[in-house]
Amino acid sequence: MKHYGIIGKPLEHSWSARWFTEMFRREGIDADYKAFETEADTILPPVPLDGFNVTCPYKEAVIPLLDEADATAAEIGAVNTVVRLASGRLKGYNTDWKGFTAAVRPLLQKDMRAIVLGTGGAAKAVVYALEKLGVEATTVSRNAQRGLPYSALTEETIAEHRLIVNCTPLGMYPQTEGKPQIPYEGIGAGHVLYDCIYNPEETLFLREGRQRGARTENGLGMLTGQAKAAWELWSAAKE
Repeated sequence: MKHYGIIGKPLEHSWSARWFTEMFRREGIDADYKAFETEADTILPPVPLDGFNVTCPYKEAVIPLLDEADATAAEIGAVNTVVRLASGRLKGYNTDWKGFTAAVRPLLQKDMRAIVLGTGGAAKAVVYALEKLGVEATTVSRNAQRGLPYSALTEETIAEHRLIVNCTPLGMYPQTEGKPQIPYEGIGAGHVLYDCIYNPEETLFLREGRQRGARTENGLGMLTGQAKAAWELWSAAKE
């Protein structure tokens, strides 16, 4: 029997264990998948696993603890999938960008520019994916050294960037009352709002966009896409 899991903190919002458990049952795969809330001073799972996913806040911090990272994950600067090779070595990959690419591609419009809210591991994968899709992306951060400060966002800036992607945890279950503080008045019918959060189904961020006529999409498609890519890596694992 193979053993897989997810590390992060908190994990009460995560549907990964449910998704993989159902997939294993449906496909008749002899494996299990468990959630491990780990601490910042340990991060890695407390038991040996054949592979595991990494979620916030450890997608960047886990990299130095691995034996290696593949070239794409190293370029992005974030890992969300780890494979235990036959030798026992841990190798990190990024499948978030693949999941996001598949989810956002049908939503893109000609000459669309994007604003990416956040600068963590998910945001890095999103920016990488947008670059590959030929979409110019501006990162917005609470830290002015890492991106455009929120205070610099105006209605005009929002109006000029018709794709807005939330990569922050604001609005995620159980703290569903949160939302990014941006000038929502600049959003209109030509906008697309994408939230990497999938629990709840509609965050306040997405509701603000929907009420202003924007097309909205939550992160369930990204979750499913990255999970499928992770499984491909785990099932093909070798040295």
